[in-house]
Amino acid sequence: MSARSRATDCRFGGGVANILIIDDSPTDVRVFTTLLERAGHQVASVGSAEEGIEHARAKLPHLIIMDVIMPGMNGFQATRTLTRDPLTASVPIVMITTKSMETDQVWGLRQGARAFITKPVNEKALLACINDLLPSST
Repeated sequence: MSARSRATDCRFGGGVANILIIDDSPTDVRVFTTLLERAGHQVASVGSAEEGIEHARAKLPHLIIMDVIMPGMNGFQATRTLTRDPLTASVPIVMITTKSMETDQVWGLRQGARAFITKPVNEKALLACINDLLPSST
């Protein structure tokens, strides 16, 4: 059984998703972590796109929340990298950003993001989006 299969079994057995937050804002990380943990998920976070790619490849989270504007590699580049890597291609990515132009949303989705949400984030809408993107137990 692969590591990914074991993680999936744990998620459905306990109803817990492992979610990775890739965001350089400690405030946003704290807000999202609190929200997701309150909803029963396990959360890990990293402060850069490069760290996020390494973490995602090593831990294979069930879902990634990705900021767009970060120093070094931005969230668009990291999303493209993760969605083109066979190891992480199936992990849904939700981009959350202050960038609200329609062209930003289109570009984010073209890079492989499954959802694009602008800040400030509506908590119920974010949780509904995450629940829709997580694989259902079968």
